[in-house]
Amino acid sequence: MRMARWAVSWSRGCRRLCGLSLAVVCCLGFLPGRVFSDSCIWYGECGIAFGDKRYNCEYNGPPLPLPKDGYDLVQELCPGFFFDNVSLCCDVQQLQTLKNNMQLPLQFLSRCPSCYYNLINLFCELSCSPHQSEFLNVTQTQPYYDPVTKENKTSITELQYYVGETFANAMYNACKDVEAPSSNDKALGLLCGKDVKECNATIWIQYMFSKDNGQTPFNMIPVFTDISIHGMIPMNNATKGCNESLDDVTGPCSCQDCSVVCGPKPQPPPPPAPWLLLGLDAMYVIMWISYTGFLLLFFAVVFGVWCYRKRHFTSEYTPIDSNIAYSVNSRQHIGEASWSERLGERFENALRVTFTSWGAFCVRNPRPVIVFSLVFIAMCSSGLVYVKITTNPVDLWSSPNSQARKEKEYFDTHFGPFFRTEQLIIQAPDTKPHIYSPYPLGSPVPFGPPLNKEILHQVLDLQNAIENITAFYKNDTIMLKDICLAPLSPYNNNCTILSVLNYFQNSHSVLDHWTGDEFFVYADYHSHFLYCVRAPASLNDTTLLHDPCLGTFGGPVFPWLVMGGYDDENYNNATALVITFPVTNYYNDTEKLMKALAWEKEFINFVKNYDNPNLTIAFSAERSIEDEINRESNSDVRTVVISYVVMFVYISIALGHIKSAKRFLVDSKISLGIAGILIVLSSVACSLGIFSYFGVSLTLIVIEVIPFLVLAVGVDNIFIIVQTFQRDERLQGETLDKQIGRILGDVAPSMLLSSFSETVAFFLGSLSTMPAVRTFSLFAAVAVFIDFLLQITCFVSLLGLDIKRQEKNRYDILCCVKGGEEISNVQHSESVLFLFFKDIYSPFLLKDWVRPIVISLFVGVLSFSIAVINKVEIGLDQSLSMPDDSFMMDYFHSLSKYLHAGPPVYFVLEGHNYTTLDGQNSVCGGMGCDNNSLVQQVFEAAEISNYTRVGYAPSSWIDDYFDWVKPQSSCCRIYNTTGQFCNASVIDPSCVRCRPLTPEGKQRPQGEDFMKFLPMFLSDNPNPKCGKGGHAAYSSAVNFIHNNSEVGATYFMTYHTVLKTSADFIDAMKKARMIADNITATLSVGEKNYRVFPYSLFYVFYEQYLTIVKDTILNLGVSLGSIFLVTMVLLGFEVWAAIVVSLTIAMILANMFGVMWLWGISLNAVSLVNLVMSCGISVEFCSHVTRAFTISTKATRVERAEEALSHMGSSVFSGITLTKFGGIVVLAFSKSQIFQIFYFRMYLAMVLLGATHGLIFLPVLLSYIGPSVNKAKARAAQERNKGTEREKLLFF
Repeated sequence: MRMARWAVSWSRGCRRLCGLSLAVVCCLGFLPGRVFSDSCIWYGECGIAFGDKRYNCEYNGPPLPLPKDGYDLVQELCPGFFFDNVSLCCDVQQLQTLKNNMQLPLQFLSRCPSCYYNLINLFCELSCSPHQSEFLNVTQTQPYYDPVTKENKTSITELQYYVGETFANAMYNACKDVEAPSSNDKALGLLCGKDVKECNATIWIQYMFSKDNGQTPFNMIPVFTDISIHGMIPMNNATKGCNESLDDVTGPCSCQDCSVVCGPKPQPPPPPAPWLLLGLDAMYVIMWISYTGFLLLFFAVVFGVWCYRKRHFTSEYTPIDSNIAYSVNSRQHIGEASWSERLGERFENALRVTFTSWGAFCVRNPRPVIVFSLVFIAMCSSGLVYVKITTNPVDLWSSPNSQARKEKEYFDTHFGPFFRTEQLIIQAPDTKPHIYSPYPLGSPVPFGPPLNKEILHQVLDLQNAIENITAFYKNDTIMLKDICLAPLSPYNNNCTILSVLNYFQNSHSVLDHWTGDEFFVYADYHSHFLYCVRAPASLNDTTLLHDPCLGTFGGPVFPWLVMGGYDDENYNNATALVITFPVTNYYNDTEKLMKALAWEKEFINFVKNYDNPNLTIAFSAERSIEDEINRESNSDVRTVVISYVVMFVYISIALGHIKSAKRFLVDSKISLGIAGILIVLSSVACSLGIFSYFGVSLTLIVIEVIPFLVLAVGVDNIFIIVQTFQRDERLQGETLDKQIGRILGDVAPSMLLSSFSETVAFFLGSLSTMPAVRTFSLFAAVAVFIDFLLQITCFVSLLGLDIKRQEKNRYDILCCVKGGEEISNVQHSESVLFLFFKDIYSPFLLKDWVRPIVISLFVGVLSFSIAVINKVEIGLDQSLSMPDDSFMMDYFHSLSKYLHAGPPVYFVLEGHNYTTLDGQNSVCGGMGCDNNSLVQQVFEAAEISNYTRVGYAPSSWIDDYFDWVKPQSSCCRIYNTTGQFCNASVIDPSCVRCRPLTPEGKQRPQGEDFMKFLPMFLSDNPNPKCGKGGHAAYSSAVNFIHNNSEVGATYFMTYHTVLKTSADFIDAMKKARMIADNITATLSVGEKNYRVFPYSLFYVFYEQYLTIVKDTILNLGVSLGSIFLVTMVLLGFEVWAAIVVSLTIAMILANMFGVMWLWGISLNAVSLVNLVMSCGISVEFCSHVTRAFTISTKATRVERAEEALSHMGSSVFSGITLTKFGGIVVLAFSKSQIFQIFYFRMYLAMVLLGATHGLIFLPVLLSYIGPSVNKAKARAAQERNKGTEREKLLFF
């Protein structure tokens, strides 16, 4: 999706390479005719070939003395000819023409002095050598009448140039590696007429001297030989290798421009070897061995205890630990309680007394309590009027203080934000491939379906229609031309459109253009296409058409950006076309941004409704992802509502215990259930309102997840209170308020334990740097705590009112209607589920032969989960955030299938001093630059792109600036009267060089000179006479400070390789930062303190994955630690019980990772939120059973575990498991993939794992290693229940 953004910057610079081939061959327009040895073949110009290209006049005489006004020119261009009386075969005008036409080769190839020296040598010998007749042979001429001199002359129309093979190969070898910094490509890429990989010395020279290139006025046939043939002596002058210095001042070419200088290509470090044991994955082997060892040890202990029991006890059914258990009904001396046991008993008693008194108060005074609760809810919820919902992906996934976020802000502030991208990927599924035969006997060339001419016409119609889309914003009319990127504006206002149609100038007539000759050789759009994909910056193809390839916006259109589905570089096999419309982005300019958004909205509507049966279109706009996320949230409202309705209905029905059909409306708890649900929702509203008061923005995760969490916690507590009351029998003389108070005193500490543990765990989870996790943790902590407060106040009062209604035999909901006579109190009852747990499930689970099996199975699952923890994938496929029916799904699929370019990466350098020679050498990549400079290090990284994921050498504004400012170039000129900049295309005698043509002037500018001419370079548009102007490529790359007197931040752009998976993106960011750190270390030698950082748009989204493993360990570790501390305190300082609870929750979390691996759920911010939540929900599954175990006074651990499971198991099962299960199943039908994967799958896993561990594994574990009975609590319980029926129930 981001391809257009990096393509735009790339295309800006590459456009200038087109002129290179143009200029090199232009200088061939002064070639002579047939001559004799030691004489000229031409002198002067005569006759116009075409345009401004002129033939050369035949001259068969000796070399003529050059007029003195040409001495400066010959010294500048061909100093080897400046001797004696300077007799040459060219006049001053021809030297001036040679200079003008060598400007672009100078600008691009003079980076490597040896390369340019050899090239200018080739043309100097051709144009002015006094020995032309030795290697030039005129083969065709035509008569010419000179209207000025009134003389008949002869124009040369064809000749042969005998060039030594040694010279040609040496020239090519010296130039083949020269970079064009603005285009991240080789300078020869556009000089051969073919891809640079296919170029060689012969092809290069033949292309430059061929009339078919559209620039040379006549054919010049190179003949390559190192020996004399046909009486001709080949031009075989001495050459300079790129690793050789021209003189004492000029050094060899840089490593970038000369691979010989670099030495061996850098080698990437070998990939880390997989961790293996015995040839298998080490984690599998370790966990298998560990599990096997555990089983052997565990069953040995079990068997040993069984044997010991058989020897010492008469019954084989005596529990294993009966000999060491403590029983309060034993009349033996039980010993003194320790200080910790006494402290725990006092704390437990304080909680019981407090909650007992409070419960009684709430039942006696229901109306004030309810009114106060409603006022509290209203006050907190009123903050919702200030609610703000964050949907910006950057704000959702990237912390404001994160490195990537700070770097993004820095980049946007100093250089402007990335372009907005509107993109189409078009296929023609019903069109067949076709074959193009360029010549009657030529090799056929297959063309893919979308390259059918009729299809191209239809695509052009679509493209034109998009350009004409009109949107409205505040009475303003917005079209693409108002917001598009026009890099050469105001000189060229055409929008940048990266499309194959731009090879045909977006014109139907050019697309239809064709021609042929008498030999049945014809050219049409096929031949033009085949040429343009090899030379996209060409102004004139070499076919009979001679049409330009350059886009209408002034830049080249690279084929890998506009076509997809091709193999290797056979673009003609493309099965898809890609059209990209870059739109200007705006930083802190809301009005302009809103206009762009308005146009994008119309663009989306237009393409959605576009109907063409021949085309299949996948598309995206910059706003599409955010729009679809919002739509997804709205579409999932129905699913979420149904999910909650299912849970609400279940809760309302399950709370009541119906004894008979006629008492259904009396015994039901529908109104109480609805009230409990409203309390849960009110606590969520209070949490949202409180944080909205303080300006904390909501996220979709908070809205979707927290109600689920609080419902799990709240409903569980509701079931515990109500079902405990239903099973309780009112004591003799006990009033309703005292009964409910006593019940609350028993169960509220357990509720406090779970709720406070979760609250503390969530509050500590807010320390996370991940915005999604931090926001969720804050809202969840407050919501859970408020829910607890409302349940022990408002709900207890409502429960009291509902019991009074039931005792008065009034109908539920219709409370004014009586169903019969009043009863003194509601008879206690035991539900079927409770009886099942008590009489069937608990005894079975805790049988001696069942318990070892349970432990073995759960430890086995744990071992497997630990073995695969490190194999859970990290990241989030962006397509998962889209609804199933989103048009973006097709787009993401097409993007992955057809993508052929990686995203751009900018290496940003802060606070560097560019005005000194040392400062320049530490950054630049040309001749004389340091071997470990910034540009050089990025270049070397690109050499091992498979490892670094940096695909190309960087575009370097400083290297292009040095080429631009050279006095030999015509680029840098000023008016001698005003000192203002004078563009190279301006013809004005008052325009003079910026710097003198002296040895000092040829050196790099430093100090004030550097800053004086840099703004001129950055404002200069490329043109045929100067392709190095920096306006298009670098206008935003340099940030000036202190009134343009110093350079602040700058960037050097390159590209990542193709990145498809989250792992690719994460690795690319890691490697880019590694490179930047190395550069920073190099630049900061001594007292310097420079900083280099890489920036790419995707970094803000993927940075979280660099630390997500650490964040996950920290968040879950802190949560477990806080749960341990809170559990220990609230269980009355039962350290061992807290350890057992924490261990069980840790097992649940480990198993969650196992489920994630099995079910293909990756680790990211969404799944981390769910893991934190599962940690909280797991407390609900474990804490109630554990507390019931610790306060039980039965004789043995097995009996205590059985009692705890009987009393709390049914409430936990009905309160959490069944409630959540119904709601979760509904989520499976969501259209949202996020809901299906991260909510349905993970919620289902956390409920099932929590239930199985809390209701199967934990009771068994407690029966083996649960804490002993607290002696102080046992005595207190005995005294408290002495002489009552409860004493018999509890102790006998």
